[in-house]
Formats: sequence, C-alpha cells, structure tokens
Amino acid sequence: MYTCCDTPSKRGNEHADLIVVGAGSAGFSAAITAAELGAKVALVGHGTIGGTCVNIGCVPSKTLIRAAETLHQAHAASRFSGIEAKGRLRDWSTLVAQKDELVASLRQTKYADLLPHYEGVTYLDGPARLTNGGVQVNGGLLSSDKVVITTGARPAVPAIPGIEGVRYLTSTTALELTRLPRSLLVIGGGYVGCELAQMFSRAGVEVTLVFRSRLLPEAEPEIGEALTRYLQDEGLRIRGGLSYRGIRNSERGIALDVVEGDIPKTIEADQVLVATGRRPNADDLGLEEIGVELLVNGGIKVDDRLRTTRAGVYAAGDVTGGDMFVYVAAYGARVAANNALNGDNRRYDTTAMPSVVFTDPQVAGCGLTEAEAKSQGLDVRTSVLPLEYVPRALAARDTRGLIKLVAEAHSGRLLGAHILAPEGADSIQTAVLAIKHGLTVTDLAETIFPYLTTVEGLKLAAQTFDKDVAKLSCCAG
Repeated sequence: MYTCCDTPSKRGNEHADLIVVGAGSAGFSAAITAAELGAKVALVGHGTIGGTCVNIGCVPSKTLIRAAETLHQAHAASRFSGIEAKGRLRDWSTLVAQKDELVASLRQTKYADLLPHYEGVTYLDGPARLTNGGVQVNGGLLSSDKVVITTGARPAVPAIPGIEGVRYLTSTTALELTRLPRSLLVIGGGYVGCELAQMFSRAGVEVTLVFRSRLLPEAEPEIGEALTRYLQDEGLRIRGGLSYRGIRNSERGIALDVVEGDIPKTIEADQVLVATGRRPNADDLGLEEIGVELLVNGGIKVDDRLRTTRAGVYAAGDVTGGDMFVYVAAYGARVAANNALNGDNRRYDTTAMPSVVFTDPQVAGCGLTEAEAKSQGLDVRTSVLPLEYVPRALAARDTRGLIKLVAEAHSGRLLGAHILAPEGADSIQTAVLAIKHGLTVTDLAETIFPYLTTVEGLKLAAQTFDKDVAKLSCCAG
C-alpha cells in the first residue's frame, strides 16, 4: 500500500480499482462508497482536507448566521407584549474564533479521523492531473481505468471593469474577518449574497446589497419580492436591476459605478463582498487533453449516470457546474462510485432535491417552479398561502412568509413546493417525500398534520386549491 507520505513517485506506479480526485464531502462519499464495495481506492486531495462545506462554506457561514440571528431575536422580542430584551455584539473576533474551533473539530472527526476506519482507502496529498494511464500525483502515476472527479468549486469573480485592482472579499475571506467594517457592499443577489448580507447587517454593519436582475432569481418571484421587503424592513439597502460600469478604490474604501434606470450612479462602502456565484475547479486537471468536455460555465459535462465524455471518467458535485449543495454532491458521488465499479446501473436523479437559503425567513424549495413547469409544457395550477393563515405564525407573532405549491392541473400531482418562513428549512422535507412518491395535493390536504407547526402550512396550502382556508376552523378539514 502507498500512503500520503509514500507516494507513487517514490515507489513507482501503483494501481487502484478507483481513483477519487478531490477530498471534500463528495470525494469522501465516493471513496467510502467504493471501499464498502470492496474496492482498493486512492483518494487524492490537495490542500486542506474536507473541502468547501466544513472549512469555508456551510459550517462556518451557518454558525455565524445563527449567532447574528440571536441578536435580531433579542431586538424583535418586543413583538410579545410585556417582554423587553437586548442583545449586544461584544467581540466579533471571539465569535470567529469559536467558529474556527468548530470547523477544526469537524474537519478532524468527520474527515481526517475517518481514513483509518477504511482499510481500502489510501489518501495522497498533491496536485493531480489526469492522463491516459490514470492520474499523476507528485510526479508519479496512479494507474486505474476508473476515476471520479470531485474537486468542487470556488468563488467566481464577475467581469466588472477594475475588479482586479480592488481588494474584495469573497464568501471565504468574509468569514475570516476578525473586525467588522462600518459599511459593506455585497454584489450578488443569489443565496450566498442574501445570507451574508443579512448576517453582517444583523451584526451592526451598514449593508447595501446590489444585483443585476432580482433577488434570488431562480426562486419563485413571490418569494424574492417578499424577502426583499423583509430585508429592507431590517435596514438593508437593496438595489436591483443594475448594470455595472466599473469598480475602483475611493477615499471611503471602494466605489461601484452603476447604471440604475438609465441613470449613472455611484455606490460607496468601506469594503466590498463579491458573491456572484461559484466556478467549478476543473482547471489544470488535464481534462480536455484526454477528451473530457467542459461546459460554458467551466463545469464538467456529465450524463445521467455521471459519466463524462471520456470512458471510465466520472464527475460529481460542484465541479459539474450544477446543483451546488453539499448533500447533493455527496449523493452524486455515491452514484458515480457505484456506476464506476458496477456497470452504470444507477441514475442521478434530483427530481425531489430540496434547496435551502438560510436567510430569515428561510427559503426552502423542492421540485419545479411555476415557470419551470410551464417551460416543460405542463398545464399547472398553483396556490399561494400567506403565512398569516398558518396558526404557528400567528402564535409566534411572526407572519413573514408564504407557501406556494405547483401542481399538475389534470392529475393534481405535486410538482413543486416553495416555502418562505422562519422555519421553512425544517418543513420542506414533507414536500420532498410527496414529490418523490408522486403524491397529489389532495393527498396532502387529507393527511393529518400536527397543529401549530410550520409544516402544517403545506396542508393548508394544498387545501387552498379548492377551499377558502380563512373560513375553516382550527384543524378543520
């Protein structure tokens, strides 16, 4: 066996049943899956083990988002009569240090410490490059006719004139700040921009959030419009429909020159955070030289078995350029590893894939939006239920949000569910199961749901197709 300290370059060529390139969540998922199938696996990482989610993505961001939420909840406590509460940010650097401790702990326990438990997996650290014979690592060759690429993605940099001359933050470096700026310009209205803009605003930063089209452009428009209002109510400056003319350093910090409604304007702030999406890490892997085709967005082109255009080479996760969620990456990696070793018998299916944006209220969705369903030629019906009709929201004195359902018109089959609610993330899974198993909105409407829960809103939204829920008593129907 070779180890991380005994590379192929020292011992000559080594053979593996499967080589996994990339040691993040997807890479570990592929390696563990292959090891459980009895394969000899070479897992090749480069840099910090564990990938995006645990190190610079999900874990650190959601930790700080939850921390900032406690400050907001203290200020919002007065919505209940007779209650007064205060929250104060005493030391941001201490909070960041606590976040770093959690990241280090999870990286050790959920990644590094796992390797000894799988005898079939050998870990190597170094830049990898695919060749006709396998994968080159540290000057040596790992030979295999089966490779799974799981190298993830990185923050994308928008093509704004002057961006190369400005010290900008990304979703990675913003989470490393030990001192908060007085003001922050966030460029990008997707999920990363929304989450981090609200987090920094709740921590006391003056935040301006700008974007080219609308907030959360892939979500239902009702949800994007409502979330825009809620963020504005918290004090964020929201400016959409912009075109960017250039960005530059200024006396204040940075200045973004834009066109808003045909009028040239300038937006200034102490610092700028670029949150305009992510670009797949498919560079410098030698892919095109061996016949692996790339997409326009830089992702690796795959089919529904996660096969690339090169026989024996598979790809999964963010590097494919779509479905950039860690749990989907892990699922795809399992599919890819199984197919590489067992003859392509599993299909990559994200029909019932849930997505969550950890704003407050949270945005959670599954299945098709109304626009997506119509673009597929489907005849649909929709229902939109404001949260003021959900008893849980009334009891919590927080009616921010709505639930929208998309159903096939003739059958009633649920095609999509979209929730904007403070507890939306924990409510979407019921819709996931409904879509996965082909349930109708009538099935949902006739199912028993627990009272005074946010997920009960799915039942009420399903009833809304045929009833006026405002005329129902509690728990009726």
